[in-house]
Amino acid sequence: MTFEEIYRQEWGQVVATLIRVTGDWELAEEAAQEAFAAALERWPRDGVPDKPGAWLTTTARNRAIDWLRREAVGTAKLQEVAVMTHEPDAPYDVPDDRLRLMFTCCHPALAMEARVALTLRTLAGLSTAEIARAFLVPETTMSKRLTRAKQKIQHAGIPYRVPPSHLLPERTPAVLAVLYLLFNEGYSDIVRNSLSAEAIRLTRLLVQLMPDEPEAAGLLALMLLHDARRETRLTPDGELITLEDQDRTRWDGELIAEGEALLDATLRRGAPGPYQVQAAIAACHATARTAADTDWPQIAALYGQLKQTPVIALNRAVAIGMADGPGVGLRLVDDLSAGPLTGYHLLPATRADFLRRLGRWSEAASAYREAIELAGTDAERRFLQRRLSEVSVRA
Repeated sequence: MTFEEIYRQEWGQVVATLIRVTGDWELAEEAAQEAFAAALERWPRDGVPDKPGAWLTTTARNRAIDWLRREAVGTAKLQEVAVMTHEPDAPYDVPDDRLRLMFTCCHPALAMEARVALTLRTLAGLSTAEIARAFLVPETTMSKRLTRAKQKIQHAGIPYRVPPSHLLPERTPAVLAVLYLLFNEGYSDIVRNSLSAEAIRLTRLLVQLMPDEPEAAGLLALMLLHDARRETRLTPDGELITLEDQDRTRWDGELIAEGEALLDATLRRGAPGPYQVQAAIAACHATARTAADTDWPQIAALYGQLKQTPVIALNRAVAIGMADGPGVGLRLVDDLSAGPLTGYHLLPATRADFLRRLGRWSEAASAYREAIELAGTDAERRFLQRRLSEVSVRA
């Protein structure tokens, strides 16, 4: 295992333990950084310890104690040092600290952007600069967001603990929503695909820590089934490839098999939630040998089981159109045109695709032009421009 792999695996545990022991987020992170720096200096010379996580946690704890001793100016600080010095080390295999930290970072009292940033910083170990680059904001802006979030946790008295069982149903969705947003941020942009890897890693951790939570397993299955297609979504020069045109022989069969097995085991519990339903939709795509083999009626039925948000309604219209014909799909899309999806680039893009399939070339060209104006990434704009060129020749 490389040092970077150890860092990604152990950072969250070390920081979580230090936050529990010290109650100080900044001190915990600084002590953890010093511990990893010490490891980077010593391990190449002395060898990696049998239990690197335990070594890092002990080293970080000692650094925190040293800092508190230097800064102790009153009884309270001295008592804090005494508690840390005499507190017996907890068994390192107990993962509760990470679970506490995950629920603290994703507390519903925090804004969604703050939840995501804190999760990346404290559990994934990304630097402030890395997080800022991922979300396309200046490092100073991201630093302020992290500071405000930590201050809110402290001043609002947000508890550093897993909520009691009667609160878990209302708190767990906040954690899952952060992880799903994190995955999508990376999946939608090739430059930020490391975010998707971190989301999968953290969701695996959540499933490990909460094995009886079916929606956590459903979310992990959804991520794996999507991630299996990652390498086929773009050409080597960055051009977008639609699901219909992707080379299915290059999909990651191991990820698909893992996602399917996880989904099947979760669905057998008989408590399907939205992430499990979305994973079932992803499985329909991932297991179709060709685009023509896709079970569109089943996909449409599954979309019908989800809360009908505007985006879900659009996706359901696509599935129905693929099952019953582009004319039916176009009518459903047109019914959505005057609603909250106005300005959403996939609405005119979907309409253009149905018009293209119907051979209504001039109308398709007009819809593609509208979609190009609204598209959010260069890859999407280039793809839509290619489609526009194809239909314009026939118009």
